Amino acid sequence: MSFLPFTRPWIDEATIASVAEVLRSGWIASGPKVEAFEAALAHYCGERPVRSFSSGTAALEVALRVAGIGPGDEVITTPISWVATSNVILQVGAKPVFVDIDPRTRNIDLDRVEAAITPATRALMPVFLAGLPVDMDRLYDIARRHALRVIEDAAQAFGSRHRGRRIGAIGDLVAFSFQANKNVTCAEGGALVLASQAEAAFAEKWRLQGVVRSGEDGMEVDLPGGKSNLTDVAAAIGLGQLARLEAFTARRAQLARRYFERFERSLECELPPEDFENSNWHMFQVVLPPRATRAAFIAAMRAQGIGIGVHYPAIHRFELYQRLGFREGQFPQAERIGAAIATLPLFPAMQDADVDRVCEAARRVLGR
Repeated sequence: MSFLPFTRPWIDEATIASVAEVLRSGWIASGPKVEAFEAALAHYCGERPVRSFSSGTAALEVALRVAGIGPGDEVITTPISWVATSNVILQVGAKPVFVDIDPRTRNIDLDRVEAAITPATRALMPVFLAGLPVDMDRLYDIARRHALRVIEDAAQAFGSRHRGRRIGAIGDLVAFSFQANKNVTCAEGGALVLASQAEAAFAEKWRLQGVVRSGEDGMEVDLPGGKSNLTDVAAAIGLGQLARLEAFTARRAQLARRYFERFERSLECELPPEDFENSNWHMFQVVLPPRATRAAFIAAMRAQGIGIGVHYPAIHRFELYQRLGFREGQFPQAERIGAAIATLPLFPAMQDADVDRVCEAARRVLGR
């Protein structure tokens, strides 16, 4: 029986052909495909200004710079995320302030956010883990009352909604990722939805060395931008993927429903919220029971031909963040879930029988 990874991108032949066309064209860096991809993203996001980037990490960092975040500032975020979320805060010279998570949603606990706000707080950066958004109404109410920017780390939430509204079509600054394991991929890439055209122009400067061109040969630089533009090769993949977004999302939801139907509840795993209105089902994650060790579970499942992902260890337990003064016991929910969360296989090309296979393997492994 073939190995079942926890995720696998689905790229059709038409998309592969479009990449070949780009390669033959001789224009493989940022060009017409990037323009078309950004236009399609803007349309998807309610005609809001969108700029693409070489990664979701770059989009997050530029979002912080657009918001004016820098040395001496604090940004409130979650300790359960890919470490890029807090690394970019450090990159701009600011301080990440972690708030523990809600054990049910595994997202930042909005009940705890206001207690973490200080005079130095400048922004809130929630993460929509596995594609499930936080309560956006509550989030933005807190932000308005404290005059804070919101930078949504929606890296995993392309295709998600909140009360019928698309993530990206609402809110302040919204960063997406199109990395290889995301619901829509460019192989590597990201995008930032901005609040105004002026902010979009500012983001462009940060994206490419601070350069502004004019006329035939005019060039000016007034800030130390980086190099994080998307290529036409990546954009061609993204355009092909974007056309299949609705089908991808629907299939992911079908597979998630089957997991809820077939997963053995007596194993005492904590399943994700059954939210089929808002989540894009980027991942299906379970929290293992205390009697199980994750490393042993991963090894045993691999022995049965099934790949398991880890998303994510609690950030504040990494050496870098321990050196910054964070310590064990500060965020007990994040520590417990970060040590036991496991990502089961879920991607559009999976068959229903694959879900059944995962559930049966988990029953054998955890039932021992």
